[in-house]
Amino acid sequence: MSDPLRLFVLAGEASGDRLGSDMVRRLKQRVTLEVSGVGGPELEAEGLKSLFPMSDLAVMGWSDVLRRLPLLLWRVRQVANAIIRSRPDLVVLIDSQVFSKAVAQRVRKAGLTTPILLYVAPTVWAWRPERAPALRGLFDEVLAILPFEPQVMTQLGGPQTHFVGHPAATRFPGRSEMPDSGPLLLLPGSRRGELRRHLPLMRSAVEQFHNHPRVTGFAIPTLESLVPVLRKEVADWPAPVALVTGEARREAWNAAIAAFAVSGTVTLELAMSRIQMVVTYVADSHQARNYDKLGHTVTLALPSIILGRDAVPELQLRSSEPPHDLSALRALLDDPAIAAAQLAAFEEVRTLMQKGAPEAPLADVADRVLAHAPQRLLIGS
Repeated sequence: MSDPLRLFVLAGEASGDRLGSDMVRRLKQRVTLEVSGVGGPELEAEGLKSLFPMSDLAVMGWSDVLRRLPLLLWRVRQVANAIIRSRPDLVVLIDSQVFSKAVAQRVRKAGLTTPILLYVAPTVWAWRPERAPALRGLFDEVLAILPFEPQVMTQLGGPQTHFVGHPAATRFPGRSEMPDSGPLLLLPGSRRGELRRHLPLMRSAVEQFHNHPRVTGFAIPTLESLVPVLRKEVADWPAPVALVTGEARREAWNAAIAAFAVSGTVTLELAMSRIQMVVTYVADSHQARNYDKLGHTVTLALPSIILGRDAVPELQLRSSEPPHDLSALRALLDDPAIAAAQLAAFEEVRTLMQKGAPEAPLADVADRVLAHAPQRLLIGS
């Protein structure tokens, strides 16, 4: 038996945990694997013993970062030191862009030449394209989940980048039948700052749609660890809200009439499931200032980003604004033509996610990771 491939993996939130577990499963089919690092329940199910709770890294927005800066800096040192001490064969840092970059900088400064891969490309095509060249000294490769990102990274002078797709393309095969009525999915995110800023907006949806003829109830698919917090939050909402965890989440998705979701990977998962949606994001004060500097609106819904057009309506707000105008969600529920147009767009998204772009065809994530593994470990694999 060959020596195991020693992989250090970091996932800082639920979407990264899903990506990481899929990657680990694929690698186990090819090589003997020894996994260490940081992750959540899905990576732990693959044998990872997390250095610390993944929730410590689940922050979004500068206000959240500043609030928890001492803890985050400590975790950066802890993760980097763990990599430096253990000297794994490969390091894969999944998303959590600022944290991952800080870890990579610290590891490189220590002189470690271990290959470091960044899984999920930074949004250099939307924010500060000058960041791309600076990544070349930190990451040996970027594993992109959007089909156009390899070409963009090349044009901007970033590291080599391959499109490896997203497990949502196969994990969510899509509903064959669309329900006439059902629960409205509320997806406020999983990070503390996201919940704080978006739960008032989700409550507004319950207030406005609990009597809608097509809405039979409300469900928040979530992590088990967030149930106590969410239960307290929704206790006095104007209609009951089911908190759904584990396997029951898939049942809620299959029954849903539509979704009201915070921007992120979940919007791709909804598209693959053929669940119509309205996407929202409530910016904190620092993010709002960045939007003002850009001078234009940034598209946030992944289906729209992938297709290069407005396939999904977005409600972008600032934390100081009253979140009461949900006309886009009402139109989605009331106008069959809007719902049908979304479903047609989602089929286009599926095709691109399954095949990739002509200049960046789909690559297997395990192939790309193993391309950086020591050759002595791949003999006979």
